[in-house]
Amino acid sequence: MNNKKKLGVWMDHASAHLMEFTSGPIKTSSLESKFTHTVKENAMGKSEHLMHNKEQHQQSEYYKKLGEIISNYDEAVLFGPTDAKTELKNMLTSNPRFEKILITTRQTDKMSENQQHAFVNAYFAGNLNKSS
Repeated sequence: MNNKKKLGVWMDHASAHLMEFTSGPIKTSSLESKFTHTVKENAMGKSEHLMHNKEQHQQSEYYKKLGEIISNYDEAVLFGPTDAKTELKNMLTSNPRFEKILITTRQTDKMSENQQHAFVNAYFAGNLNKSS
């Protein structure tokens, strides 16, 4: 039996839905970026430079939190409609701490929770598991 811990992460720049692949039903937990539309508008009102600094800092914190979670797994698939998954993968793979974790990315559209669960099940069951 394969005892590797596997995680599916549907994500964009605002939020991530984390789904552990197990023999039982998948449960989803969420992580939100602190850089919300309201924060962006407030920062933009002060200065565009401030807004970009705040966005970079809060995006970095969001990716670090996701990295902390992913570090507890042997394999992770990052999927979603934006470049956030690629940005996170690049950040993680540049860190030696993540060299033993297989991290792949897949481009997908926005998905319902059921579609996300079906994707994770299909991916880890081997139906979508082509290298990337």
